[in-house]
Amino acid sequence: MTGGFAQVRASKQQESRRWNPMILGHFVEHFHNQIYGGVFDPGSHLADDRGFRLDVIEALKELRPPIVRWPGGNFVSDYHWYEAVGANRLPSYNKAWRVAEPNTFGTDEFIEWCRRLNCEPYICTNAGSGTPEEMSNWLEYCNGHLETRYANLRRKSGYERPHAVKYWGIGNESYADFQIGAKTIGEWGPYVAEAAKMMRSVDDTIVLSAAAVPDTEWTLNLLKHAGRYLDLVSIHGYWDDLEHHDEPSDYLTAVLRSHEPEKMIDGAREIIALAGLEGQIQIAFDEWNLRGWHHPRGTHEEKIRARDRNDRAETYTMADALFTASFLNSCLRNSDIVSMANVSPSINARGPLYVHGGGVVRRSTFYVLKAYNDHLKPWIGSTSVNGPTLRHAGAEIATIEALTSSDGASRNLFIVNRDPHDAILCELYFDNHRLDGDRVVTVISGLTADSFNTVEAPDMVSPRAQPLVRQGGGYYIPPHSLCVLEVPG
Repeated sequence: MTGGFAQVRASKQQESRRWNPMILGHFVEHFHNQIYGGVFDPGSHLADDRGFRLDVIEALKELRPPIVRWPGGNFVSDYHWYEAVGANRLPSYNKAWRVAEPNTFGTDEFIEWCRRLNCEPYICTNAGSGTPEEMSNWLEYCNGHLETRYANLRRKSGYERPHAVKYWGIGNESYADFQIGAKTIGEWGPYVAEAAKMMRSVDDTIVLSAAAVPDTEWTLNLLKHAGRYLDLVSIHGYWDDLEHHDEPSDYLTAVLRSHEPEKMIDGAREIIALAGLEGQIQIAFDEWNLRGWHHPRGTHEEKIRARDRNDRAETYTMADALFTASFLNSCLRNSDIVSMANVSPSINARGPLYVHGGGVVRRSTFYVLKAYNDHLKPWIGSTSVNGPTLRHAGAEIATIEALTSSDGASRNLFIVNRDPHDAILCELYFDNHRLDGDRVVTVISGLTADSFNTVEAPDMVSPRAQPLVRQGGGYYIPPHSLCVLEVPG
């Protein structure tokens, strides 16, 4: 069936906008089974002698993450880095997640893991129960080259050469009352300024972010006090809040939220401009996903039990996949100011990779991230769509979304059809010339909009090459799908 007709027009205009590869970044946190039993699983037959899961490393290498943010997330608001380095480590109680932290995976393990992935480590510091001095000491541990206390502690841990960690963040969602050590509007700006001053006194070459939110009063005050020390403001977004209703939204409700990330980017852009810091401060969307993590309100025992529901395979459908494509398109369209984004998380708990005792499953979102990694070209072009809209529960969104990238010799067109049931007939124009002839595309889809991958059936949603069906001067874009089309010239 067809659900209407659309025109997609791509132009070489604005193809001078080069996107930052850090937009395809990742994030891991000490939450439930992301680190222990995910990244790090000593004793597993799938792990190496350091405890790193080799199947996880190989799967993530398919996504070529340019950067990984760690160790949180809420976890970092009560994390003290010095408890998890060296030979004599003791478990600690993490007050953010209210669990025991064994501290067997710490700074050195994280950096070594990143090196195996050939990606940049991005360390988020404790601005909750921690202090600016603790942050700067952590930086000295990682990057110090003199004969000083924390640099020597690193050497004693077996790392003579500095880790040379370039990317650092001050705090995680410090504006939120649920955060340990949450700050007021008046407190946050001066606090960040002092922390940034101390960190830059240790290493002035770092790229530094601070927790922000697209709220004018909060972020304008932050930038007033600390903007001159920062490179990035860090914003976060989850659009299906599972803390409150604890059941993932249906396909239509979910995909109709696909325009929300761009609203957040626009809001942050306006605040940076109000602060007079355009061209100096950029946006790191360093936690994002369609759905939040299962962590409902209730007793501590209820919260802990709920975390297992993140592993339910049926909650990773084409809704998650197409939202992911739309999120990346929003960042790429705004790549003049968005220079980093980190899918939250990489592994388990809403991640594109599900890790279990016997192996891994690539969820629907894994294949979308891989398609962008494999097919995005260096320059983002101007793309417009004129077509039908999708309506549900009083909300409305364009049925077709498209993005073009180019390397000068060819272009790749990413087309999202959000309609759950119907193909859309699309005329495709490049510089006002209508595309014709037979075309083969890479399609990511499933039998239905609610298809998902499991341990037993890992390929229900997967990429495949297929010819586009033609009619007249257009091509049918399959329902609930992402299509990637390469066009020479």
